[in-house]
Amino acid sequence: MSPTSETANGGRRLVIVESPAKAKTIKGYLGPGYVVEASVGHIRDLPNGAAEVPAKYKGEPWARLGVNVDHDFEPLYVVNSDKKDQVKKLKSLLAESDELLLATDEDREGEAIAWHLREVLKPKVPVRRMVFHEITKHAIQEAVNNPRDLNQKLVDAQETRRILDRLYGYEVSPVLWKKVMPRLSAGRVQSVATRLVVERERERMAFRSAEYWDLTGTFATGRTGDTSDPGTFGARLTAVDGRRVAQGRDFGSDGQLKAASATAQVLHLDEATARGLAEGLRDSAFSVRSVESKPYRRSPYAPFRTTTLQQEASRKLGFGAKVTMQVAQKLYENGFITYMRTDSTTLSDTAISAARAQVTQLYGADYLPDRPRTYSSKVKNAQEAHEAIRPSGDRFRTPAETGLTGERFKLYELIWKRTVASQMKDAVGQSVTVKVGGRSVDGRDAEFSATGKIITFHGFLKAYVEGADDPNAELDDRERRLPQVAEGDPLTADELTADGHSTKPPARYTEATLVKELEEREIGRPSTYASIIGTILDRRYVFKKGTALVPSFLSFAVVGLLEKHFGRLVDYDFTAKMEDDLDQIAAGDAESVPWLRRFYFGTGGPEGGGGAGPAASAADSGNGDGDHLGGLKELVSDLGAIDARGISSFPVGDGIMLRVGRYGPYVEKPSDNPDEPGQRADVPDDLPPDELSVEYAEELLAKPSGDFELGTDPETGRPVVAKDGRYGPYVTEVLPEGTPKTGKNAVKPRTASLFKSMSLDSVTLDDALKLLSLPRVVGVDPESDTEITAQNGRYGPYLKKGTDSRSLESEEQLFTITLDEALAIYAQPKQRGRAAAKPPLKELGTDPESEKPVVVKDGRFGPYVTDGETNATLRRDDDVETITAERAFELLADKRAKGPVKKKTAAKKTTAKKAPAKKAPAKKTAAKKTAAKKTTAKKAPAKKTAAKKAQAAE
Repeated sequence: MSPTSETANGGRRLVIVESPAKAKTIKGYLGPGYVVEASVGHIRDLPNGAAEVPAKYKGEPWARLGVNVDHDFEPLYVVNSDKKDQVKKLKSLLAESDELLLATDEDREGEAIAWHLREVLKPKVPVRRMVFHEITKHAIQEAVNNPRDLNQKLVDAQETRRILDRLYGYEVSPVLWKKVMPRLSAGRVQSVATRLVVERERERMAFRSAEYWDLTGTFATGRTGDTSDPGTFGARLTAVDGRRVAQGRDFGSDGQLKAASATAQVLHLDEATARGLAEGLRDSAFSVRSVESKPYRRSPYAPFRTTTLQQEASRKLGFGAKVTMQVAQKLYENGFITYMRTDSTTLSDTAISAARAQVTQLYGADYLPDRPRTYSSKVKNAQEAHEAIRPSGDRFRTPAETGLTGERFKLYELIWKRTVASQMKDAVGQSVTVKVGGRSVDGRDAEFSATGKIITFHGFLKAYVEGADDPNAELDDRERRLPQVAEGDPLTADELTADGHSTKPPARYTEATLVKELEEREIGRPSTYASIIGTILDRRYVFKKGTALVPSFLSFAVVGLLEKHFGRLVDYDFTAKMEDDLDQIAAGDAESVPWLRRFYFGTGGPEGGGGAGPAASAADSGNGDGDHLGGLKELVSDLGAIDARGISSFPVGDGIMLRVGRYGPYVEKPSDNPDEPGQRADVPDDLPPDELSVEYAEELLAKPSGDFELGTDPETGRPVVAKDGRYGPYVTEVLPEGTPKTGKNAVKPRTASLFKSMSLDSVTLDDALKLLSLPRVVGVDPESDTEITAQNGRYGPYLKKGTDSRSLESEEQLFTITLDEALAIYAQPKQRGRAAAKPPLKELGTDPESEKPVVVKDGRFGPYVTDGETNATLRRDDDVETITAERAFELLADKRAKGPVKKKTAAKKTTAKKAPAKKAPAKKTAAKKTAAKKTTAKKAPAKKTAAKKAQAAE
């Protein structure tokens, strides 16, 4: 009996997907015989901490790992606490169903979720796997009619990956807690990604700039009047007396000419030589020495896969990887695009037909190639059986037809354009190089070069032009027209300019370029890059400066420790090899348990199993040699060799050391006198490491620290000092020795916060005395005979009259406001409830999740971002002026993921009514008698509800 006929005969099917949004969309495509419900992601996982470990396993030595390493690495899975109600609901729906269709995503993770659902629900009805890569009516009906069985190989590969990551994280992270600081984490891919960012910063720190000069000339042909043939063009000096003029590519990171350039006798022009040459050529005659023309052809880019979508969304839309995937997820769940986690660049026949139809419709038949274009993925071990990311359906909706807005519209338009362009003709044209020569008054021969490009047929460029990571790079559709010239044509130099240049250090990674680097090194999976970048940002290993990813000093300490003591675990080739091994397990060419055994216990030992598996496997993770190669367990067993202070210390120069402490980075300089303490100063957390120079460190050390003595209060005779406190800078008086600080005779020193316009290094004694004089008596209200005072509070300056308070507009009013002005404020009706909403500090666009406008506001506890439903406080590295829409969306997404804050409810008091009399129970033990005496005679013990009993049982 087919699935369709079974449903038609009255059977009921339960379809389980991951998300409620997907469930809602799919439900509309299925008939009344189907119930569609969401698992809301994973329903179970390895325990997240000791509290989630079931009681019967708590005494096991492997319990903290959640993996029984002594019994074939058997994982201990527990149902997530926040998913128990959903699991109960799914079981209830399954009890009323005749068939279970597991419709999770068609990738390793989706296959594992489906397997977990089957294991937890324990269905007694037929179970099939329903897969699709787009949510359209046709695709869903095809998936229902063609179910398959669970792919256990994919499940095994995903389980192995999860267990591997747990072992890595739970064994290596505690090393960081002990040797660097608490609450740090290590991870198979996140640590390698952090190392990439740190290594790039090291390159920048070691970089030495080189200065070089050349000339730019503006040359005229003498012809005017033809707009298609410009009369002038620019050219750059390329050779002098036959020697090529040095450019930036000729210099190494040490600021010197590279060996190859020096051997080739490349000419390095300095400023004086360049300016002299420009002057000597100023009145020279120039001519065209050569004109070289060759055809230009550019083919379309392949349709998007996960990583190329993330890169291009970053370049064109300013989206981070996390935001891109969030927006794409919503587009997929609502039926606008195909599945967004894919390594494939292949388009189905249906998609090719839809794209070609739109090319003809929108651009004309001239832009349509004779045969469909096909693309093959360049990703090694691309395992997901999906198409490229494209608009869904057999007819593509144009962006205007979707009804989408905000970020969803922008991303859909990007995907749509790229897909349509992939089925268009090449762009063709001509590229031209013109060489111009002249001789200076002192006989030096100078040659200039100019390049041009003319596109005669734009082809796919009419629809789409790819962005570039380098902001100075020229895009494919950029034309540069040169005049029609021939060899020997005379030219005049309208202008000659000597130009100085400096070589630049390698650019820091952005999210887009880091994703590209990870993929090129074959590290991790494309579907995980967004979460990995999110993790290293959240752990403060990396922070953003504009779009650049900057490593923190903390990450230098972490990476340094891992490189020195766990070198193989952060080796790029080793990490890539692990992906190969996991792919072999997914393909059935390798077994999970032997691989994990060798990774954890090593090879050659009793647990390692000797030669199980290929010798070149990345599971051979130790640093030993000979027959035994130590595993992860052995690596973390002896931490005595790790010098905690050493791995967190970095020389700055001139005896100054940068140290990473538990409370942040600081610089330290020893005293010349060994009996005296050295200097120490905190380093700003957001200082890029390559900007910490000896000079800057000296500035930090020279800044005064501790208490700033301002003078003596002439009225009290007490010293007044300024301090930098936990809640900001403030001034206070110093009480005499012996002044009681506790008890009924205690004396509290006067204290006042500095105004926002003040700073510790500029506040004066007069300023401090004025601040300490607050609250100030403004006068007495003649009607109520109540004193009015001006005070500075936690939420700003205000007036107080009895219990009636009114806000002031500025701190300066505390000292200037008169009684008449105060009375005028009190004469105004008091605003009830909340104060009038402050205008937003900044508008950032529409949130991809809630589709509501996001703004930055100034709140009671500082600036925060909000979409009207969710509020997220800006973190220490965030700044109101520089925060991007992408960063705001990330903060809101993180806040939503954490869920609402659970309020602690006080235990209800039992009623004062007497408990009903009961017959005396049998004899009590001494312990029970003692406990009974402690209870009051008036209160009855509270009864447990059924829900509480069930909760207690769990």
